[in-house]
Amino acid sequence: MSQRLKIAGWVSVGALAGALTTVSLQTVARGSLAPLPLEELQQLAAVFSMVKSDYVEPVDDKKLISDAIAGMVASLDPHSQYFDKKSFKEFREGTSGRFVGVGIEISQEDGLVKVVSPIEGSPAFRAGLKPGDLITKIDETAVKSLSLSDAVKRMRGEPNTKVMLTIYRKDENRSFPVTITREEIKTQSVKGKVIEPGYAWIRLSQFQERTVEDFANKVQEIYRAEPNLRGLVLDLRNDPGGLLDAAVAVSAAFLPENVTVVSTNGQLNESKFTYKAAPEFYQRRAGADPLRRLPAALKNVPLVVLVNEGSASASEIVAGALQDHGRAKILGSQTFGKGSVQTVRPLGPDTGLKLTTARYYTPSGKSIQAKGIVPDVLIDESEEGNLFSVLRTREADLEKHLSSGQGAEVKDPAREKAREEARKRAEEDAKKGPDARRPPEFGSDKDFQLVQALNQLKGRPVLVSKTQVIENKAEKKEN
Repeated sequence: MSQRLKIAGWVSVGALAGALTTVSLQTVARGSLAPLPLEELQQLAAVFSMVKSDYVEPVDDKKLISDAIAGMVASLDPHSQYFDKKSFKEFREGTSGRFVGVGIEISQEDGLVKVVSPIEGSPAFRAGLKPGDLITKIDETAVKSLSLSDAVKRMRGEPNTKVMLTIYRKDENRSFPVTITREEIKTQSVKGKVIEPGYAWIRLSQFQERTVEDFANKVQEIYRAEPNLRGLVLDLRNDPGGLLDAAVAVSAAFLPENVTVVSTNGQLNESKFTYKAAPEFYQRRAGADPLRRLPAALKNVPLVVLVNEGSASASEIVAGALQDHGRAKILGSQTFGKGSVQTVRPLGPDTGLKLTTARYYTPSGKSIQAKGIVPDVLIDESEEGNLFSVLRTREADLEKHLSSGQGAEVKDPAREKAREEARKRAEEDAKKGPDARRPPEFGSDKDFQLVQALNQLKGRPVLVSKTQVIENKAEKKEN
């Protein structure tokens, strides 16, 4: 390295180390933590300087630092994240239930974006996208090179702008382009109806800012239609979670006042907290409590909660609280196991940090993290069995996932065997027609798990799973 570069490097070291030392002192004052190590800070500054001076082409300072922060945070666990200006805006939109995009729920399959479901009435719905469609290109960018979050960013944008999606439809073995005009999407997180005289179904697809208000409205609507309700099914299947206060409120709707809903524990004193079934723990702003409008009978109506591998975070909090207090029977499959708390802290007017700060614990003190909620009654997703649920990724399968904090995790060989069998069945199933493969819509008369939930409420025989594999079986027996 030339003398000039050495000098430039050490000037950068001094400036960056000085800035980070200031951060370190602030951290010490805030949390009584040890100061950051100077030698490692000097190495970081040296790398920054070398990239700036030696890289093949100029690199923007802000991008380098932003990427360094993003990499540092991403190395912690799958849920901690640095938000730049654009991703911070998208995060806020996601919790509000409104965003500008094409209107599809998606997952990832073989490196491609898979359409789980188009949102009813959305541009994607009107364009004819179907569950199971694979998106191979977004405009001219191949999806194979993108993370799921990057794919979402490219599909979102400004209202009335266009995006071209290249779709591969397995059923028809063809690819075709679809041009969609973006618009504001308003997601509806609560659905419900009277299934038959005396019995109703309410589905929560996500816990958003409007969920509690919409939930209260739906309950009132159901009781107006059926004043003599004898049983209710709360459907949390494939609910990825969302806002903690919304989960506490929904739990409080069914539980006695002031009982524990969930507790958290982490390094900071503010991370050690117990949330109870009372307005001060779930009211986000001043105003009337939506739960006060609910009929008193809701506190005692027989209740079944449906969960599956896609039920995570806030939905696991609700299921765990209702299970521990004996308020509901939980039916379905072992849940995802996302039992960690993410705190979002602004770093400026347009950027922020989502950091894992604590673990969630059910009222009885069980950690949800990497374990999930084990149902009281295991129910398959169809009469033929839990065909492919074992192939779905759970928290414990994620790289760098946080442990439960309650003993070592034990991998069950039986689950791997079940996965291999499911893979073979999936290959055979792919040869069938699309109608034979498509699962029934949640809440329909062909919804096998809902039928079993109604049987449970009526005291009729329930078709219990004979094939499902429960992780941490020893712990479940112990508890």
